[in-house]
Amino acid sequence: MSKIQASILNEGENLTVVINGKPLMWDKSNPAFPEACKALKEDDWEKLESLADLEKAVENFFYEDGNIKVADGVVYYKDESVHNHTVDIILNFMRKGLKYQPLVKFLDKLMQNPSRRAVNELYSFLEHKQMPITPNGNFLAYKGVRDDYTDWYSGKFANNVGTVLEMPRNGVCDDANHGCSSGFHAGTYEYAQNYGSGGHLLMVEINPADVVSVPNDCECQKLRTCKYEVKAHCEHKIAEDYCDDYSDDDDDFDNLGDDYDEGYAAGLADGRREKKISEGGSVSLPPKTAKPKRKSQQARDSKGKFC
Repeated sequence: MSKIQASILNEGENLTVVINGKPLMWDKSNPAFPEACKALKEDDWEKLESLADLEKAVENFFYEDGNIKVADGVVYYKDESVHNHTVDIILNFMRKGLKYQPLVKFLDKLMQNPSRRAVNELYSFLEHKQMPITPNGNFLAYKGVRDDYTDWYSGKFANNVGTVLEMPRNGVCDDANHGCSSGFHAGTYEYAQNYGSGGHLLMVEINPADVVSVPNDCECQKLRTCKYEVKAHCEHKIAEDYCDDYSDDDDDFDNLGDDYDEGYAAGLADGRREKKISEGGSVSLPPKTAKPKRKSQQARDSKGKFC
């Protein structure tokens, strides 16, 4: 290996390094900028040279995984091409010096989704941005609920923080041409904030493998899934591609008392009135004054509809 001669011309907002007479330049907008600064501090000149090539820089970002390859400007994960939106997320992770592991977990879970159509539709939803990836490879979305934390559609499903709601995947409508149909719904911040009248805005966590469809109406701002977990109350949109701090510290539901009991029961009554349940339906309604429990819930009305 030939001896490397290097000199640093400037450092700060921009970085210029001359290695063996070849100038290499990065500015803060370059996704490889954080890694280049790190390599410079470690006197890792060979890595610096590789980071000057963005394709090599992307591969280097995932150096411990080995499943990411870049060829002719296309990023591949396990030989499957990665959608442009995910490439944008990768580049943003690089710019901010974030760890790559959440991205790998996200891509793995995405590939576990049994429906290629659902995967492609999910990209349309994620392109609205501000649906951050979590450390375990899931993503965050938003959901509007009533004052008593039951869903707007039926009033039967409690959405207290920590609840996991789940139903059979084949019970969720997979036709994107049907705007309102069976399945649990979540959406973008803008969609969820304007859904219903009053109530609460919640942050929910969804596994990419559990997404079933993204309806074409509402500009693909909502999705249907067979499972989600309520993570926190939401006061504002998270304008980041990654979020590792999004759970409520306090169990607000443990301190709501009788007012909550009465509101919850009222919500169930409203649900009965709004959506008549025919005989033989499989809906299981909680006792009139019971607080929602933190456990998976599986139920639907006689028409097979969930919310």
